[in-house]
Amino acid sequence: MDRRENDRRNRSRAEMLRDRRRRRKRTCLIELLIVLFFIIVVVAVAGIFVWKKYGPSKVKADLNEYYGVDAAEQAAVIVNNTILEQKGIVSDGQFYLPYEAVRQEIDGGFYWNAAEGTLRYTLPLDLVEVPAESKEYTNAGQRESKDYVIVKNIGDQTYIAVDFILEFGNVTAKTYKSPNRVVLFDDWGKVKTTTAKKDTQMRWLAGVKSDILTEVKKGDRVYFIEEEGDWKKVRTEDGIIGYIKSSALKSVKTETITSSSKAPEYTSMTKDYKINLAWHQVTNEIANETLSETIASTQGLTTISPTWFTVADTVGNLNSIASSAYVDTAHAANLEVWALVRDFDGGIDSPEETYQLLSSSLARKTLIDNLMMQVQQYNIDGINVDFEKVSEECGEHFIEFIRELSIECRRNQKVLSVDNYVPMGFNSHYELEEQGKVADYVIIMGYDEHYAGSWESGSVASIDYVENGIRQATKDVSAEKVINAVPFYTRLWEEVPKTEQELAAQAGTEQAQYKMKVTSEALGMQEAEACVAQAGAAVTWDEETQQNYAQWESDGATYKIWLEDSSSIEAKLKLMEKYQLGGVAAWKLGFEKPEIWSVIEKYIK
Repeated sequence: MDRRENDRRNRSRAEMLRDRRRRRKRTCLIELLIVLFFIIVVVAVAGIFVWKKYGPSKVKADLNEYYGVDAAEQAAVIVNNTILEQKGIVSDGQFYLPYEAVRQEIDGGFYWNAAEGTLRYTLPLDLVEVPAESKEYTNAGQRESKDYVIVKNIGDQTYIAVDFILEFGNVTAKTYKSPNRVVLFDDWGKVKTTTAKKDTQMRWLAGVKSDILTEVKKGDRVYFIEEEGDWKKVRTEDGIIGYIKSSALKSVKTETITSSSKAPEYTSMTKDYKINLAWHQVTNEIANETLSETIASTQGLTTISPTWFTVADTVGNLNSIASSAYVDTAHAANLEVWALVRDFDGGIDSPEETYQLLSSSLARKTLIDNLMMQVQQYNIDGINVDFEKVSEECGEHFIEFIRELSIECRRNQKVLSVDNYVPMGFNSHYELEEQGKVADYVIIMGYDEHYAGSWESGSVASIDYVENGIRQATKDVSAEKVINAVPFYTRLWEEVPKTEQELAAQAGTEQAQYKMKVTSEALGMQEAEACVAQAGAAVTWDEETQQNYAQWESDGATYKIWLEDSSSIEAKLKLMEKYQLGGVAAWKLGFEKPEIWSVIEKYIK
């Protein structure tokens, strides 16, 4: 009995132990399941977080926001691979572009005169003129019309119809809706393109989280702009610019794209020889009689430019001291005569007067008619324009004057040359590129680096200054049309320390940083050498300026001079040769030493 009871108790204990083990296992399993569930939740949450952070966005960009179009009548403007800040408009089914965008980005030949309410386009031999808010216009004086308004004024903005622009420029345009946009292309020649390997997306920025701009289908061609990491910046045919994964695109290749349209051809009177021009400062009719003796010692001279014409007033009248005998003498010496007209020293003499003259279409026409009358009357070979009072606001009126003058010169087979300062940011409104299209020669006055009003002494034409002018000019103008002008003069500088009173008066101004008061006088080559010899000063070659230099002290002042001579002029002529320019000009006859001509002649053959 006791044994059976013990067996029963033992079995009960064993069952209890087994129950405990089962309960523990169940508890552990539950705990494990809870832990696993928690891990799964954490992983899922982390996965969602990672996906949200690193997974590709499916958000479609708002193209109106992308283009900055915020009104139904607005239109984005895309030129080649750039979306312009300026916006066009859509009116009566026609797309219009803002005048400033047209002039700056598409075709600088358009000219809008707000005061007169007219748009002009200068063709090689004729003028096209369009009044605002009109379907009619004149072409070479003949009245023509379109079935749309050509020029619209809205507020203070002027717009030109795209279809009208396409008639003159070497540019194509396509228009699109949703949103409104105009895609213009004029970058003819070699362009880089690539093709989509598969269906893919173009994104606003270079990254998968950036919004989708558009879907790109397999085989679609896009225009390559630049590489950015694993992405390529490209443009679609319909003017959307964004990023596509490089792996989704084929290799970039170069294609040649040609234009089916033809821009106006502005023929030139450019010579088949290098120009060797000298300006002849003629201040009165008696001075015309000195030509023979003035050119007696010259060699290789091809062209002479007498300073005959000054603009008398702001309505286009002309002062002239032209002479038939002078022209006959020049022609007998195988010289062409390019008579100079200027807007200073003798008539008008301020930026305000030049603006008043050139901003008037009637005054421009009067001046051009008067110039051409003189050209015909005296058998002059060309016109040399030396307008030095052109303000920034007058720039577009000045270049329109050059265009309109070029028509008459082209019609009459006369050479048109235009004088310019060394190109810099502050004189960019002279628009060398536009000059180069319509003028026969663009002359860079490669001197006056330091001039009468300078606050410090220095070279009139150091070699770096001259080369920079040539380099900048030939970026905008064909080299064979560029003439570099050299100085036959220099400046003798006198330096004395500023007084305490002078320094105090200039305190806080830019001039205050210069501690010496400087004055100068212009000297011809022989006069400059005589001055150095009289002072007994030593002359040394200055490698930096490529000029001979002298300095001396006298009566408490320091005198400095950078000489122009055969060596300095030859250094400048080597630049003419290096850049294959159309020739050389010189200011002025009578300032040179006779041996200069043999140096110049070597470089113009």
